[in-house]
Amino acid sequence: MIKRTISEKILHYARRYPVVTLTGPRQSGKTTLCKALFPKKKYFSLENIDIRDYARTDPRSFLNECLEDGAVIDEIQRVPELVSYIQEIVDTKDRPGLFVLTGSQNFHLLDTVSQSLAGRTALAVLLPFSYNEIYTNKIVSIDKLLFTGFYPRIHDKRLNPAEALSFYVSTYLERDIRALINVKDLAKFEKFLKLCAGRTAQIINLSNLANDCGVNHNTVKSWLGVLEASYVIFFVRPHHANFGKRLIKAPKLYFTDCGLAAHLLDIQNAKHIVHHPLKGALFENFAVAELLKARTNQGKNSNIYFFRDNIGNEVDILLENGATLRPVEIKLGMTISDDYFKGLRYYQKINQKNAVKPALIYGGNEDQRRGVFDIFSYRNAEKINLT
Repeated sequence: MIKRTISEKILHYARRYPVVTLTGPRQSGKTTLCKALFPKKKYFSLENIDIRDYARTDPRSFLNECLEDGAVIDEIQRVPELVSYIQEIVDTKDRPGLFVLTGSQNFHLLDTVSQSLAGRTALAVLLPFSYNEIYTNKIVSIDKLLFTGFYPRIHDKRLNPAEALSFYVSTYLERDIRALINVKDLAKFEKFLKLCAGRTAQIINLSNLANDCGVNHNTVKSWLGVLEASYVIFFVRPHHANFGKRLIKAPKLYFTDCGLAAHLLDIQNAKHIVHHPLKGALFENFAVAELLKARTNQGKNSNIYFFRDNIGNEVDILLENGATLRPVEIKLGMTISDDYFKGLRYYQKINQKNAVKPALIYGGNEDQRRGVFDIFSYRNAEKINLT
């Protein structure tokens, strides 16, 4: 099994909290990781109909089987009422690491957990592999990594990404979506997914997206909320500061996995990436997802924002750390141009108070430094957000 960066953080939580709750998208490796980290605990999957019925109809007997060495309970959102009984047990037993709960539907799971297990559980998010988890000390072509993505099963089983991601969309996304909202016209939802992929790394306009899908504004807002809650997409919000100019207020949309975005763009092999008009957007999506994974693997919330004003000045990413903001530009090119630093210089000029350590992520293989600018290869993008 490939070692996951978040492993030590989860074990740390299990030594201090009676419950550890692990969320993340489907097929990100939650079950595999929990079984590897807690081999002595019994494992129950609430996807199994028999186990789910047992847990729902006789929760006390079900949980009584877990008390000796504790248990890993997978997809806990399938029987949310179980959490109240777990609260009763952990309050009585007062043992760290008794239960490990996993789930892939964020708003159902966290709403239940926050109400019943407040102060009793640690929360962790497992996203697909980061570059350095799967390609340690290797140089992999940008075209290949953007096409393949980072879902563990594709790498573990050496699956064809186009096939595997097609099945992923059909079996997981559509099933989860149907369980969460009433999608009357699945064809429109499939079109919506593709349109979202076409807008990756762009500021989202709900009205335009709704018009293109042929649905209303509220439907699009609801569908985006479900995709975000299921960890399929995430948003990067604009950072608001008073710089004397009107700032853009809408968020930018990114996919948790760049390979899934590429699949939804009907990219069938890595060669299709080479001259694809959205290659730059997919590269930015990859880099921003790496920055997000760096945070989640540390057990921290996202600190990622962006800057853009109404006259076109922009910085792709602002990393907030306490009172400071680190501006980061993302460029696909392998040859560094002075023009790459234009947005960084502008932001440093208007925010001299707390802009620090400007950085560039580019498509080359070597980390560099030019004047005040730190330059990171795409292979080391996550390093920017490790402090």
